[in-house]
Amino acid sequence: MKPAPFAYCRPGSLTDAVAALADDLGAKVLAGGQSLVPLLSMRLAAPSTLVDINGLPDLDHVRVDETGVHVGALARHADVLGSTDVRRVQPLVSLALEHVAHATIRNRGTTVGSIVHADAAAEMPMVISVLGGSVEVASVSGSRTIPADELYAGPLESTLRHDEIAVQAFFPALAPGEGVGFEEVARRHGDYALAGVGAVVRVDGDAVASARVGFLSVSDTPTVVDVTEALGGVVSTSSTAAAGERALAELDPADDVHATASYRAQLVRVLTARVLRAAYDDARARAGVPA
Repeated sequence: MKPAPFAYCRPGSLTDAVAALADDLGAKVLAGGQSLVPLLSMRLAAPSTLVDINGLPDLDHVRVDETGVHVGALARHADVLGSTDVRRVQPLVSLALEHVAHATIRNRGTTVGSIVHADAAAEMPMVISVLGGSVEVASVSGSRTIPADELYAGPLESTLRHDEIAVQAFFPALAPGEGVGFEEVARRHGDYALAGVGAVVRVDGDAVASARVGFLSVSDTPTVVDVTEALGGVVSTSSTAAAGERALAELDPADDVHATASYRAQLVRVLTARVLRAAYDDARARAGVPA
């Protein structure tokens, strides 16, 4: 199919871009286009205007400092994945990006675009949620910062207003004593996951001080569950099993053409145990705790 007719503009400044959005309630932002263009072609989206922001300056940055990783709206997945500084400061971003689609899509798709597209089957919305990151947005009214736990309103629905452009995502740095893990199961590497799990574990010596687990392709929105209490300070076969059951109490696995709800629930149990163990081992290694 061909897209429905639409107007097109390519502003040269952020001021002009937000003005174009404000002038047309039916306008949509085009960045990487790896999610939007297929929707246009299938006529699942029919914006009146496409506001192409690829001509805007200074939005393709990947900056790393002691606070974390700052990713501009036009930074491609491949650029973020290729940064050794990102992998050093917040390795969960890199671990997850290795599973995002296929190389050709990573070369064009944008990390910020994936986050605000709000697809619960995608990796990056989960990552920014479990890390407690944020998204900076701009409009004719000014700028604001949206914490990740306030970013998702429903399936494929973020809390950005129609006249706002996401200009940057922020992923906090890995804190002392923390470690991370990520794993997903897909029919083919690069396909949407049947289920995926990311974890951040903080240790105090051998003991687990805190543990957060994020899930993708399991519920309608990216979901983060604190499983610290379920672990009871240790990572063992029984404690990680308890953490999986604790997570399932907050999740809503569903049937689709790829997997049954019961299969997804079992993936949650298995992947939660694996990823918590990986994050725990990573945290202990970073903290210099002997194996």
